[in-house]
Amino acid sequence: MSRLHVESHRTQHIGWLRAAVLGANDGIVSTASLIVGVAASSATHGGVIVAGVAALVAGAMSMAAGEYVSVSSQSDTEQADIARERQELASDGAREHAELANIYVERGLDPDLAQKVAAQLMAKDALAAHTRDELGISEVASANPLQAAFTSALSFTVGAALPLLTAVVTPGPHLSWFVSATSLVFLAVLGGLAAYTGGASVMRGVARVTFWGALAMAITAGVGMVFGAS
Repeated sequence: MSRLHVESHRTQHIGWLRAAVLGANDGIVSTASLIVGVAASSATHGGVIVAGVAALVAGAMSMAAGEYVSVSSQSDTEQADIARERQELASDGAREHAELANIYVERGLDPDLAQKVAAQLMAKDALAAHTRDELGISEVASANPLQAAFTSALSFTVGAALPLLTAVVTPGPHLSWFVSATSLVFLAVLGGLAAYTGGASVMRGVARVTFWGALAMAITAGVGMVFGAS
């Protein structure tokens, strides 16, 4: 008797991975950039820390609210499509069967086999078959607003805490350089970890996040120097 082979795919991580990477990356980049910009304006060490704490709190709340609203909108759209599909199945099952069979024909099955596959899948769970193969909605990729909001807020807080703690323990004229350097290291680790978890190129992931992080901090530092001089 053969054993059932159970596979674990990278797509199972999509829901939480996207929100976690986005939150942590935004936390590091936005907080580090703000700290570097404020420090470049010749603000006091205390002022820099207050700005960093404010950025952490405001950013975490903004990420949570933004993700919740965005993913809720996606979820509402998915539920509306599923409800419409349920109604169509109840009112015209034959047409829906033909529609599902045609999808399988377009994917490479011959018409007779496509008809049989559609019939068997609809006999088991017609709504699930149409939700998955017609609408492209699956349990793996379906929207979860609370999960996205919580993950984004938590990951933003963790990401923002890294440059903020660096600023706390590094007073003096070299604060901007220490925060910038350590933040780029944090971003490189985050990019590499995210790419590895998702099965993508680690070097590409590292280069992508460090480039944009460095650019953001450089521009913010320049703005801070201009306004500080003014």
